[in-house]
Amino acid sequence: MVRRRVAQTREQVKEKLVAALIEDHSPREVAMSFSVGVFLTALPTLGTGFIAFLVLAYLFKQLSKVALFASVLILNPPVKWGVYASSFWLGNQILGPVPGLSFDGVSVSMGSDVLVRLWTGNVILAVVFAAVGYVLAFRLINEYRQRQAGSAAVS
Repeated sequence: MVRRRVAQTREQVKEKLVAALIEDHSPREVAMSFSVGVFLTALPTLGTGFIAFLVLAYLFKQLSKVALFASVLILNPPVKWGVYASSFWLGNQILGPVPGLSFDGVSVSMGSDVLVRLWTGNVILAVVFAAVGYVLAFRLINEYRQRQAGSAAVS
């Protein structure tokens, strides 16, 4: 089931990126758009990421809207819970554990300490995901365009 889901998600992302390739954007613009989308989607924006997408798409014409929104397929809601858990773990590794936090109980006074650790880990993971997303999208775009140029030359 997991393999099928991964393959299905990969195909959906590939379709969206291929659609982005048809647009009049350079490979760098499409890859950067996808990377920005991955970065924003990885952050715990509580639904405001979509608004940020709309604002960025409106303000920056060089962003590929299709590639920007394709990133949502990678970090969909079920995956984000794993990202949040990993982010909190990473934040704890960097900043140390939250004083007094246990499975027995959580106090509201710990909220800011928990959020700082979550955001610290999350920003680091978002940067890593964005960098990997840029490289993968850039390679996919260039391979696709080379294949298209090769098939056009044969025709």
